[in-house]
Amino acid sequence: MLDPDARALLDLMLEKQIPPVHTVNPVEARAAYVARRYATQRDPTPLASVRNETLSYTERSGARVDVPLRVYRPAQADATRAAALVYFHGGGWVIGDLDTHDGVCRDLADQSGCVVIAVDYRLAPEAPFPAALNDCIAAFDWAADQASTLGIDSKKIAVGGDSAGGCLAAVVSLHQREARRASATAPVPCFQLLIYPVTDKRALAPSHQTNGQGYLLTTESMHYFRGHYLPNPADWLDWRASPLLASDHGDLPPALVLTAGYDPLRDEGRQYADALSAAGTRCQYVCFERQIHGFLPMNKAIGEADTALALCARALKSAVL
Repeated sequence: MLDPDARALLDLMLEKQIPPVHTVNPVEARAAYVARRYATQRDPTPLASVRNETLSYTERSGARVDVPLRVYRPAQADATRAAALVYFHGGGWVIGDLDTHDGVCRDLADQSGCVVIAVDYRLAPEAPFPAALNDCIAAFDWAADQASTLGIDSKKIAVGGDSAGGCLAAVVSLHQREARRASATAPVPCFQLLIYPVTDKRALAPSHQTNGQGYLLTTESMHYFRGHYLPNPADWLDWRASPLLASDHGDLPPALVLTAGYDPLRDEGRQYADALSAAGTRCQYVCFERQIHGFLPMNKAIGEADTALALCARALKSAVL
């Protein structure tokens, strides 16, 4: 059965006549996503330090890009050699920002003892594929380059994210593996935290059919997100958009893949975990069978969100010890 907390939330959204994301334009969808956090998220956990930064880099095209970052440091983090997590928020590459996932980042930092670096990558349709990915790769490189300034250990930097952010974390891991193969000095993540990740933009897995209606993330919403981020269907086959389609899943960082039972993305998350394991990459897989997509930040509305986040923080802490 569906988790009672999740059921109550879905019923409340119907009662309040919250419009589905695919029925509004991206600007309205972003504002609604930010506003929803006040109803679904508890007050933020206090930390020793939370500060905003800006990463500036030049794309291959020559364009200059500024990417807002937020750095969370818990009191228990080592002052000079802390482990770190570079975190990419969810939202279909169209919605979401530093504020929508502020609570998740604070709780991951507090419970793992790691410095968390949240990345406010560019959104579609204003910046379609691969803009978000380019920003995330640049953010990981920035964290490694600035390790001494940030007080972190350059060899203990993990990547993670939820939904679209989980896809970005998986692709950053693949990209950095190839960079390391080309140059022994290229930084690589020490761990990948993949929370109900998108892994195959073809959307062929059976759970897209069984869970495509009635559980918050719908088939229409996924088409909306994909259409904005990947307007060219040929790009669906690019491993940088669909990491499940990469030719090699070996020699990657250890991973935790977490999915939700009533999520259209459930099966492709499990397929990615299986691909990692089959290729010899260490991977743990956990499915919260009674949950819906996007439940992790919703700790005010859904009790299992706390359980899932604690599991993620523990896996992260174990990986960087």
